[in-house]
Amino acid sequence: MSSHFSNISGSDRSIANPYRVLIAGGCYSGLAVAINLLEKCDTIESPIPVEITIVDERDGFYHVIGSPLALASSSYAEKAWVKYKNIPVLQRPDVRFVHGTVDKIDPESKTAVILEQPNKVERPEVYDFFVAASGLRRVWPVVPQSATRKAYLEETGRHINAVVNSTAPVLIVGAVGIEMAAELKEVQPHVNVTLAHSRDKLLSAEPLPDNVKECALELTQQTGVDVLLNHRLKSSTPVVKEDGTELHEVEFENGHRMVASQVVMAISRSVPSTDYLPAASLSEDGHVKIRPTLQLAASDEVPNADAHFAVGDLINWSGIKRCGGAMHQGHYAGLNIHQIMLREMQGKEPVFQELGHIPPMIGLAVGKNALSYGGEGMKHGKQVMEWFFEEDLGFRIVWDHLRLSGTKA
Repeated sequence: MSSHFSNISGSDRSIANPYRVLIAGGCYSGLAVAINLLEKCDTIESPIPVEITIVDERDGFYHVIGSPLALASSSYAEKAWVKYKNIPVLQRPDVRFVHGTVDKIDPESKTAVILEQPNKVERPEVYDFFVAASGLRRVWPVVPQSATRKAYLEETGRHINAVVNSTAPVLIVGAVGIEMAAELKEVQPHVNVTLAHSRDKLLSAEPLPDNVKECALELTQQTGVDVLLNHRLKSSTPVVKEDGTELHEVEFENGHRMVASQVVMAISRSVPSTDYLPAASLSEDGHVKIRPTLQLAASDEVPNADAHFAVGDLINWSGIKRCGGAMHQGHYAGLNIHQIMLREMQGKEPVFQELGHIPPMIGLAVGKNALSYGGEGMKHGKQVMEWFFEEDLGFRIVWDHLRLSGTKA
């Protein structure tokens, strides 16, 4: 196994020869890396020249955990996506955004191939440090699929228009749709909303106590959503009425039938977006194998592993995937990259921040209430909603925590 410091250049750095940091992904963890690293490099006592490039397939920061509300409220959809050029803290000459995707990296030469939008033009990118923060690829409608803010507003607008004008219940299939169902009912109370789940408890896939799953059910039902447990979807057949209205005749495997205006598949099929990384750095299911320092797990098959980091939902680590955890990991990675820079420039022995075991914890917004579960057990109610989400599913909390306005929290 290699040391923490192997194969990292110690050449002199200047404004003309800054450290080049390439970040794949501009959501919670990727932005946390950039902002915390810049803050450390900007210190008057020991300034370090750095140039950060953030590559993302979207043209802006999208508040993913706000998706349930963005798919129910047009005004909130406008707020939930902010173009990168409109994020004040990152409007500086040493930060640039590339609208595209990282196609592959060569850890040995420290080069990447970027496919730039809109025509997927290949361009090489040389770096000193690389951070994988591209998260999980989630299907519609768990998150919108658009790559531009304009297309996203059209996409969410079509969905909102369809559900608002429903003449029969809107059927949401899958436990991932708890918040989606609740937000739709909260924002559009005239719409009949049904949530169907194939198991006997909500949140069945999560390592949570039964009382948490039962509380999720109670809170969902309190919003007015009709919950169908043990209902696995068998078929959904579109039918057109005489007036041209399209409905869906739905049948479940238990024999129950219903008619729905819209059938929304909120089933989690999320897969790590890690195809650009060396196979040796990935687990069997595609998550990135890391050390507690967020560096790639040391491997003879991955050159310069110490200069490559991974953060956010794509890492192979304990705990339920959460926005707060992603920002925490990004914070640590930014600090640890800075420590390596200090070692090269000043000979200081690095003091790394290390990620510990993350026990199961969750925050779930359900209408006007929320529930939380963690080290102190379960809490639920309106106060929990205020603590964890406020009135905008956590947008303000995240914006201020990441200091996106350019001011310190």
